[in-house]
Amino acid sequence: MGSLRTKELSKIGYTNDQTRSLVINTISRHFKHHSKEALIILLTAIKNAPADYVNDEVLGKIAATFIAGEEVCRYKAFTLLQETGLLKIYGGQEIAHSTKKQMELAMSLPVTIQGALMPDAHTGYGLPIGGVLATAQVVLPYAVGVDIGCRMALSILDEGNSYIKRYAHQMKVALKTYTHFGMEGGLDFPQEHEVLDSPYFQSTEWLKRLQAKAARQLGSSGSGNHFVEFGIITLQENNALQLPPKDYLALLSHSGSRGLGATIAQHYTKVAMDTCKLPREAQQLAWLDLNSEAGQEYWIGMQLAGDYAKACHDRIHANLIKALGVQALATIENHHNFAWEDTLADGRKVIIHRKGATPAHEGELGIIPGSMTTAAYLVRGEGVDNALYSASHGAGRAMSRKRARENMTASALKKMLANADVTLIGGSVEENPLAYKDIEKVIDAQKDLVTVQGKFMPKIVRMNKV
Repeated sequence: MGSLRTKELSKIGYTNDQTRSLVINTISRHFKHHSKEALIILLTAIKNAPADYVNDEVLGKIAATFIAGEEVCRYKAFTLLQETGLLKIYGGQEIAHSTKKQMELAMSLPVTIQGALMPDAHTGYGLPIGGVLATAQVVLPYAVGVDIGCRMALSILDEGNSYIKRYAHQMKVALKTYTHFGMEGGLDFPQEHEVLDSPYFQSTEWLKRLQAKAARQLGSSGSGNHFVEFGIITLQENNALQLPPKDYLALLSHSGSRGLGATIAQHYTKVAMDTCKLPREAQQLAWLDLNSEAGQEYWIGMQLAGDYAKACHDRIHANLIKALGVQALATIENHHNFAWEDTLADGRKVIIHRKGATPAHEGELGIIPGSMTTAAYLVRGEGVDNALYSASHGAGRAMSRKRARENMTASALKKMLANADVTLIGGSVEENPLAYKDIEKVIDAQKDLVTVQGKFMPKIVRMNKV
């Protein structure tokens, strides 16, 4: 791809953030195989004669920024619908009434087309955790979540059960050395990844200012339920990875886009709520039109945060694998806080938001974790359209963090860990196994959505200490 930077765009007359955001997003989606020279010629032509391109389906939005228009109102008010679209709930018996009501509120938005609630669902901000929402060409920041690009990554390694018995000490040392948890800070040694050179950082002055913090936090994890752990995965016969069906050592990680994603989410949530006025009970579901300047900027920021979250997992896995001198036979990864352009079964183009849900198109691989002592599952999607091609993103919380603290002691947690033969580094009673739903019930409730390919059991777990 012949990517263009801010300085190059400015030289040919693209001097404002809105136009540059549109250009970078359009190039990445429609012109990624064009040379830089061809792009400069095309963009110069659009600037010099925007009227010739304003009706073009792809380039018209760029051209429109060079044509003076009427001043538009800074906000628009919307009312909720009385009749809503299709909502499919999976595992409803284990989902709280308040969570269902929250999802039903999202279904009453005038931009909502279809929705689904996964069996791990529980109440969150805006959209429930475990909620999946298909909308017209708008994006809801709170339906993506604050931790944009929060995701799973699983590396299956060329070792078996005996490795942990022989090298448990080295594995613990590696986890302490090559992971960092918490709201701030990062690893003690610099990390490199191509994401830091992403042209998205240059799309606006605002994103450019976040680049240094992203570099500092690269390869680290957040707090809460984020983890990095070693365990054993048992692959089933005829698995999609085409690996022999046996036990393998595996590395599993869960975290997101750190301060970068949180800052983007908070900024554009406020923009959405300031410009999209909804009734008080639905205000957190405010959206950004993808044809607007703010919508384009958020979409670019979301893509960047997703790329950055992946980069953090890349570094975690690369560092640990290198430290232990093992090899990865396969790596599986998936976002579960993100929005995608997609097509429904009836051919309609939509934006599918998954806030705590695993993409599960037909044949698509994903990871659904349980807790620090229970199984995680490697699954293959079945592409069910009523579920918006989705599955759960985990077991789902059965208790709030406050209730989990009140109902579990440190000594009781230690006993649970010992009984499960799990070593915990860091962690807290807030994330104790009883704070989560039964992963086996959650998996059973979505057996039509995914097919299990392997079962992972944690052995050495690293989490943030609260």
